[in-house]
Amino acid sequence: MEYILGFIVLLGVLIFVHEFGHFIVAKALGVKVLKFSLGFSPVMIKRKWGETEYMLSWIPLGGYVKLFGEEPDSEEEIAPEEQHRTFTGKPVWARMAIVAAGPVFNFVFAVILLCSGFVAGFPVLAPEVGKALPGSPAIEAGFQPGDLVKAIDGRPVWRWDDVRNTIEDAAGKRLVFTVERNGSVKEITVTPTLTDQKDVFGELKGRIGIAPSGKKIELGFVASIGEGVRFSGYLTKLVVMTVVKLVRGEIGVKALSGPITIAQASGESLKAGVFSFIFLMSYISINLAIINLLPIPVLDGGHLLFFLIEAIIRKPVTGKVREVAVQLGLLIIVFLIGLVFFNDIYRIVTKGWALSP
Repeated sequence: MEYILGFIVLLGVLIFVHEFGHFIVAKALGVKVLKFSLGFSPVMIKRKWGETEYMLSWIPLGGYVKLFGEEPDSEEEIAPEEQHRTFTGKPVWARMAIVAAGPVFNFVFAVILLCSGFVAGFPVLAPEVGKALPGSPAIEAGFQPGDLVKAIDGRPVWRWDDVRNTIEDAAGKRLVFTVERNGSVKEITVTPTLTDQKDVFGELKGRIGIAPSGKKIELGFVASIGEGVRFSGYLTKLVVMTVVKLVRGEIGVKALSGPITIAQASGESLKAGVFSFIFLMSYISINLAIINLLPIPVLDGGHLLFFLIEAIIRKPVTGKVREVAVQLGLLIIVFLIGLVFFNDIYRIVTKGWALSP
């Protein structure tokens, strides 16, 4: 039940946020919204309030907002007095705002979730050494349990993430740690070395062989908001780097995961606690925002690309060019969906249901 409930709640909320972004901005700009659907057909429940039909459908892998007069090639008859309420009747900037609203709402929602999480008590580890591994550069340099790292190469640090990130990026480079030990300040010089431990991209990073003590930093309200914004930026950078490395071929397509993995992760995070679930929802929301902004026709980014071209050439992209582009985009999406489902199933068959840490 945790997997089913977690998956439905996670995707349901994120899809609602995305489509609500399109919906509310369209309404604000005077565009008539014909349908608002969570999920894809077959329809489970539908009700009409005002001029919009609201639907809840059985396939929870997406959703859509249908706007009045949204297709430039449509042969739909539109009365002259209603032309101002059509999507295509709005200026390019307004159409771009409506399309971009979905990804923007997903991103803003992730920032709000993370900020709320840190305000509520997301753990932030202090830069205090809990242990130094035997035979490691840290032992040779003289690190001891309880050492509180105050600065590295003169740059102040106040959270464990600062320490870890600096070490990982400095393999083979001499670092000077300023630490506080038993009330006195000492400087320790150490050079991180490469080990067989890899980061999320499978790359080797610098290590000196220290682990955090586990002590947490108590953050005030303003500091919690700042930490939420910072961490949102970190996750965004992580997703963008993943996309770039995939395009460059530096990461294999086997690294891609789909709905089955999301269901597994949502169930595991729900069992682990609300903080874990909020973190996962934030990460997936940022993923949805960035992926939807890719310039692939049928995605929001593809529509934005069409509008950008229209703004440059002063006329909409219609006819055969648009038709072929949309068909190509649809083929890409279908291929990617098939690929991630294959990856998910293959991983379960070869490695079992449990996710790797």
